[in-house]
Amino acid sequence: MILEIASLFIPLALLIGLAYLGGSVLLLAPVLAVGAALLAGAPGLASFTQIFMPSAGQFISDFFPLFLLGAVFGRLMDATGAAKTIAFAITRALGPLFAMLAVVLSCAVLTYGGVSLFVVAFAVYPLAEALFRTANLPRRLIPATIALGAFTFTMTALPGTPAIQNAIPMPYFGTTAFAAPVLGIIAGLIMAGGGVAWLERRATGLVRRGEGYAAVPPPTTITAAPVIEVAGGLPAEGEDAPDRRVPLLLAAAPILLVIISNYALSQHILPNLAADYLQTPAYGSTTLDKVVGKWASILSLVGASALLWATLFRQLDKPVKTLGAGAEASLMPIFNTASLVGFGAVIAALPIFAAVAAALEAAPGGTVVSLALSTGLLAGITGSASGGMSIALAALGDGYAAAAAAEGIDPALLHRVTALATGGLDALPHNGAVVTLLAICGLPHRQSYGDIFVVAVAIPLVALLAVIGLGLAFGSL
Repeated sequence: MILEIASLFIPLALLIGLAYLGGSVLLLAPVLAVGAALLAGAPGLASFTQIFMPSAGQFISDFFPLFLLGAVFGRLMDATGAAKTIAFAITRALGPLFAMLAVVLSCAVLTYGGVSLFVVAFAVYPLAEALFRTANLPRRLIPATIALGAFTFTMTALPGTPAIQNAIPMPYFGTTAFAAPVLGIIAGLIMAGGGVAWLERRATGLVRRGEGYAAVPPPTTITAAPVIEVAGGLPAEGEDAPDRRVPLLLAAAPILLVIISNYALSQHILPNLAADYLQTPAYGSTTLDKVVGKWASILSLVGASALLWATLFRQLDKPVKTLGAGAEASLMPIFNTASLVGFGAVIAALPIFAAVAAALEAAPGGTVVSLALSTGLLAGITGSASGGMSIALAALGDGYAAAAAAEGIDPALLHRVTALATGGLDALPHNGAVVTLLAICGLPHRQSYGDIFVVAVAIPLVALLAVIGLGLAFGSL
């Protein structure tokens, strides 16, 4: 029994600890998965080849198109200068007095419009540095500020977001990206309002203690784009943004297209298709409602990328190379996530996990609370919202859907709770996006992770509790 318990907690602790120290989750996940299996008395090699690899491969098979198209779209937004135009418009409108809010809104607009959070972090970081330097705010808060705008409410809460975390529940519950819109907006407001309030409070306290922008030594190596050197930290009214000048309307059009087309396709166009052929074995013996959400996201990103290509082609120095770079940029995020999915699948196959899962299913509160606990736990174990919900829903999704139908619970509530539950505990130190963000900012976990934890873990969990309470009281809204 001691070894079984150790097989669950020791590998997880090592994964978090070593990732905190800068280890690669792509390598750590398979090694520690095999270690967990051996501690539990399971065959290590078979656990790797028969559980880890098929689970990782299935995740890539299911979601590679979304990772690929999101990365290509993000690279086009970056290479054309459209992303920086939007970010500069927001920062210029708000100015240094609202530096943190400007960074949060810049990240939020871009990620809600379908730009990969990794691309957003690279694009917004130089702007954040310029703003924080001008306002003399502590550098250590830059990662948490970017995380709030890119990793939280636009990823799991706001209706219609094309984020992968909002797409995964759709085939299991027959929902779309706009599931439970009112509850999603409420959760988004809690996360955004609470996060900004925390960051402002922290900045005020640190500045009073004498910590300004220069109090934390600058990084020796920065993996992001160079810091933008502009007089006063920001471009003056009427000046061009660095790199290239793109009219704001053209820069914003692809973002708007993603949101509008996603809604039109998922709600009005695709559901009316004649698609009986999907029920044949050749097409996976599925139904249209299981694929509408994914198809809508794919077509929206393709359309937005095509619009960028058509309207801002001249802004691209090497158009074909830009597309290739975008495609290649999708590989590391999806393989990191897939590796964590494989780790979680091995953990989920251990005997001790079955006992934990049974205890969670029997938790007070019924189907909705049990779903939140199960998916949230796996998101924490894998360090990935998409990975945790993929494992949980593959194993338990049909059961939860049937239980919800028997209890008269709207599947839209299950969708939104799943997304919110996995978008909280996923941002632990071993999360790939957290590791990448800190590397971009050139700051270690020990200086900046505490504030990331508050805005990307603690406050989202508060939002989740609010949604569960409102959903059980008033329905999916």
